Amino acid sequence: MPTPGAGMVRYGGNTSCVQVTLSDGTHLILDAGTGIRNLPADLGRSGEPVHILLTHLHLDHIQGLLFFAPLFQPGVEITLWGPAAPGVSLERRIGRYLSAPLTPVEIRELPCRLDFRDCPTTRWQIGPAQITAEGVTHRGPTLGFRVEESGSSLCYLPDHEPAIIGDIDKLEAGWLSGAALARDVDLLLHDCQYTDAEYPSHVGWGHSSVTHALQFARRVAARKTLLFHHDPRHTDDELDAMLAEARTHWMAGGGQEDAISMAAEGIRVTVGTSNPAIKS
Repeated sequence: MPTPGAGMVRYGGNTSCVQVTLSDGTHLILDAGTGIRNLPADLGRSGEPVHILLTHLHLDHIQGLLFFAPLFQPGVEITLWGPAAPGVSLERRIGRYLSAPLTPVEIRELPCRLDFRDCPTTRWQIGPAQITAEGVTHRGPTLGFRVEESGSSLCYLPDHEPAIIGDIDKLEAGWLSGAALARDVDLLLHDCQYTDAEYPSHVGWGHSSVTHALQFARRVAARKTLLFHHDPRHTDDELDAMLAEARTHWMAGGGQEDAISMAAEGIRVTVGTSNPAIKS
């Protein structure tokens, strides 16, 4: 849930949403939490397509849709991608939220050009980027995404509990959830909701501890990692402490301190080192 307040000013209190801009101006929006409200209202008005990729349909990842200004702009082309579900279309599932009595506006009333698509089970193209989606360990049908363009890559795993299957350090790569998506990625955005002390009472909830996020990042050889999906109870000071702990553990294993960061609202990251094409 979104958590506004004086203790959440530096990292922010909105729910999950990441904007990715490709080299041709195409906009990818990863999840539609309340953070989507802060994106530019004129996205898509110049004719560039807008794609929203939903990892799953838990409320914290879709509750910002009604406040995404481009949905209310006639002619703006928006494609909404999400995980498939047997017998129920993505449009119908999203419609359960964007309909009375939960909202004053229904999908059929939106003036934009809105298209709903199930994410393919293989790699597909959006603009100049290759997109790969794969199911990951989290409650309900949940996807992780890999975005690649011109040799740059990012992987988005906001709700992910790879340790539920077994010891991350000992699992074979084929059994490690999300490993194929994140292998050798330039930027990994990974779930880090719990401290190590909190995780034992939340096993099976679909989220990772600090140690598990770092173990995963090391196993897949991610070049940089943004710790993501903060617990709504964690204040800025608590997140500072988690980051300090994470960097200490990372450096103890031979990693560079600046390879680990804590995601915060409004930060901009250029992905890749030569002719970077992806910004988030």
